[in-house]
Amino acid sequence: MGLVSLSLVLASASPRRVALLDQIGIKPDLIAPAHIDETPLKGELPRQLALRLAIGKARCVAPDHAGSLIIGADTVVGLGRRILPKPESADQARTFLTKLSGRRHHVYGGICVIDQDGQVHSRLVDTAVKFKRLSEPEINQYIASHEWDGKAGGYAIQGHAGVFVEKIIGSYTNVVGLSLFETNALLSGLGYRP
Repeated sequence: MGLVSLSLVLASASPRRVALLDQIGIKPDLIAPAHIDETPLKGELPRQLALRLAIGKARCVAPDHAGSLIIGADTVVGLGRRILPKPESADQARTFLTKLSGRRHHVYGGICVIDQDGQVHSRLVDTAVKFKRLSEPEINQYIASHEWDGKAGGYAIQGHAGVFVEKIIGSYTNVVGLSLFETNALLSGLGYRP
């Protein structure tokens, strides 16, 4: 497959994903947020959920954009077998931060690219993140910042929560919302050049 100017559609409304792609010179031709049910299936593990949702988002948008490359992505924070979703309240965010305090958790990034022929190409990225032990004042201050709002697991590594991270093993951009290495590899493999 040679270098072709393919139309690129991002099946996500996440400003973080748009900013990450922009960082490596990729500007989607269209942003078409996918509206799918993100409820975990019974017994579904965090890693399975991340990949299923990424593929589901891309598939949801693909029928309206035949001949384009479609990117679907999802980020799931897992503490053991438990999924820590986007908190629905400050209290839930506080609960998540208390659980993550002093522990290692995983951030799973599902990435899916549907090519111009309708073929599905997907990857799962696993980043291990270790939080330091958080004090009550630190948690209170973070809750007051509202940075937790709309963030899987109740925190944004690229913001104030960066100081909570004692160690990270794997892709930093995956924790922000999209592994640039894996996304670029998938797109390059399909002949896409920004």
